[in-house]
Amino acid sequence: MVKDGRAYLASLKDDRSIYIDGRKVVDVTTDPAFANAVHSAAKLYDFQAAPDNIEAMTFVSPTSGERVSRGWQLPRNLRELTERRQALEKWAALTCGMVGRSPDHVASTFAGFRMGLHAFRDNDPARAAALESYFDYARDNDLFLSYVIINPQADKAKTAGGQPDPHLVASIVDEDGEGITIRGAKMLATSGVMANEMMVSGFNALQAGDEAYAFTGVVPLGAKGLTLMSRRSYEQNATSTFDYPLSARFDENDAVVYFDDVKIPWDRVFVHKDLKMAQAQWHDTRAHVMQNYQCMIRLMVKLKFLLGLARKIAETNNIINYPQVRETLGLMAAKVANIEALVIAMEASGEHFQGYFVPNRSILCTAQVIAQTTYPEIIEAIRTLSGGGMIMVPSSYLDFETPETAAIIGKTQRSPVASSQERVKLMKLAWDAVGSEFGSRHLQYEMFYSGPTFVTRGNSFRFYDWDGVKGFVDDFMGTYGLPSSTGTSLSSAAE
Repeated sequence: MVKDGRAYLASLKDDRSIYIDGRKVVDVTTDPAFANAVHSAAKLYDFQAAPDNIEAMTFVSPTSGERVSRGWQLPRNLRELTERRQALEKWAALTCGMVGRSPDHVASTFAGFRMGLHAFRDNDPARAAALESYFDYARDNDLFLSYVIINPQADKAKTAGGQPDPHLVASIVDEDGEGITIRGAKMLATSGVMANEMMVSGFNALQAGDEAYAFTGVVPLGAKGLTLMSRRSYEQNATSTFDYPLSARFDENDAVVYFDDVKIPWDRVFVHKDLKMAQAQWHDTRAHVMQNYQCMIRLMVKLKFLLGLARKIAETNNIINYPQVRETLGLMAAKVANIEALVIAMEASGEHFQGYFVPNRSILCTAQVIAQTTYPEIIEAIRTLSGGGMIMVPSSYLDFETPETAAIIGKTQRSPVASSQERVKLMKLAWDAVGSEFGSRHLQYEMFYSGPTFVTRGNSFRFYDWDGVKGFVDDFMGTYGLPSSTGTSLSSAAE
C-alpha cells in the first residue's frame, strides 16, 4: 500500500523530545507551533497515494514490491531521471517550492550514497553493508528523513576538535559491540520536527586528530538522549492563513539538535572515524549531485511562483504597460528560465555512473552558483514592483469584519483589475513571501543552504572540464607560430 498522510501522521507519534518557547512539545501533529506544517507534509503523501497520481509519483521498490516515492528511485537512463524530476516538481508545486527539506531531499542524498556504494565498499565493507541495508529499509518504509551536517557556530577559526568545549560538536565518545555513542550538537535540522529519522554527519573539512567527529549515522527522532530545540515558530505567530498564507502552512522549521550520549547501532553507522570517507561520501558518490539536483528542481518551481506573483503585482497596480516594468519582468523571466534551462541541461548531458544515470555535475555546480545571486535579485524586484503596497495593508483579516474599517479598506485598497479584498490578499501574500520573518528566512536559506559562495564557486572550479577548454586554446595556438624570416601572410598562416 502506498504511504498516505494518515500513515505519515501516525508515524510521528513517538517519544521525540522537542522544545520551543521553554516548553516541551507533546505532539507535533497537534501543537500550534508545528501542526500546519506537519499536515502540509501529510498532504504530500496523500497526493502521491491518490489513484490518479500513483503512477507518476511512485515506483515499485525492488525489495518490497510495494510502491514508494520516486524520491528513492535510482534512475538508470534519461527517461527515468526525467520521470523522477517530474514527480519532484509536482511535490514542490504543492508548497509553492517553499518547503526546502521535503521528504524527497534527504531521500535524494541517500540515493546518491547508494549509487556510490562502491566507494563505501572500497573503504570499509561493513559500513557499506550497513548503508545498503538501511537504504532498502528507508525506501521500503518511505521514510521522511532529515539531516544535520553543519556544526554549531562558535570559534569558526578552529576545527571541531579545537573548540574550548570538546563536546560542542557532536562526536563519538564511546563504542562497543552494539554501536557508537555520540555527544554534542549539530544544526540546522530543517524539517527535523516532522521527520521520522535523522542522519548525523558533517560537511566541514576535518584534520588529523578530528577522527571522533568523522562519522555518519542515522537515528530515529524518538531516540533516547536526542533533543531538538526549535527556533521561533512563524506558523504559531501567524494570525490567519489570509494574513500569512505561506507562514501559516509551510514553516518547515529549523532546530538545533543536541545528542546527550545517543546510541547509534552499527547497522546504522555508515562512516566511522574516517577523515577520508567523511569527505568522499559526498563527492566520490553522487550524494552531493542528487541532493542539490533536488534543490534546483524545487527552486525552479519556487521561482516560477515568485515570477507569477511579480506579474500579478504589476497588473494589480496597473503598471504592466510601463516600459521599465516590462523590462524588469523580462529580466526576471530570463533569470527564472535560466534556472529551468540548467535543470534540463544537467539532465540532457547527464552521465552514466556505476550503472545509474545522474545529472551533469559541472552544470549542477553552475546552477548553484547562479542560484545564490538569482534568488535575492528576484526578491528585490518584487519589492520594487510592490513599493509601499506590501506594507500599507490592513492589520489582519479582522479589519474586514468591522464595518468602520471595512469601509475604509474599500475606499483605500483600490485596483482597476481586482477588488479591495483581492488586492489585500495579494499584497499580504507578497509580504509573506519577501518581507515577513518567513520571507526573510527564505532569503537567507536560498543564499546559504548550499554553503558560502566560496564553497559553491569552489565546486564549480573543481568539477569544470578545464582540460577541455585549455585544450581548445592549445589546439588553436598550435595552428600558428613565429613568422619565418621571409615573412608569412595571413592567408598562408590560416592554411
